[in-house]
Amino acid sequence: MKREEALAIVREFIKNENLVRHTLAVEAAMRFYAGKYGEDEELWGVVGLLHDFDWEIHPDLERHPQAGAAILRQRGVPEEIIRAVLSHADHTGVPRESRMEKALFACDELTGLITAVALVRPSRSLADLTAPSVKKKWKDKGFAAGAKREEIERGAQELGVDLWEHVDNVILAMRPISADLGLQGNA
Repeated sequence: MKREEALAIVREFIKNENLVRHTLAVEAAMRFYAGKYGEDEELWGVVGLLHDFDWEIHPDLERHPQAGAAILRQRGVPEEIIRAVLSHADHTGVPRESRMEKALFACDELTGLITAVALVRPSRSLADLTAPSVKKKWKDKGFAAGAKREEIERGAQELGVDLWEHVDNVILAMRPISADLGLQGNA
């Protein structure tokens, strides 16, 4: 499946631009890890793009991403991609087995936390954001309370990467698309 096809599905089903930005951030992080591990960047990127495509139409755990998987199957999306999408949510019961599936789980929540930290900085930018800045906000459980820190930690562990190295990796992955994410700053 090509990126353009996946992006068309995202744009068809997601109207909230912040959710589109989230899928773009996860795509960037997935491409980073695919490159790091010598894997297929296009495939991993498509998985990142599609993982939450159905959240607006299925905004609850009874349906997301399970009902979305049925839509992807109707569209002829390869089963490897669908399985990865299903595995990113613990409640589906689909275990994360491949490195790609583990990377998706590891990157999903973290991109949201990184975005939140960048938005409260004076620069409102990823350009000067580092893991220590994220670590300061990490300790404040009231900050970005929706970002499940336990899942972020478990994701890094499953992927076999130190948590703060993982944070740095995802920041680096998101920087080249900072304008698309609305995180290029106040310049």
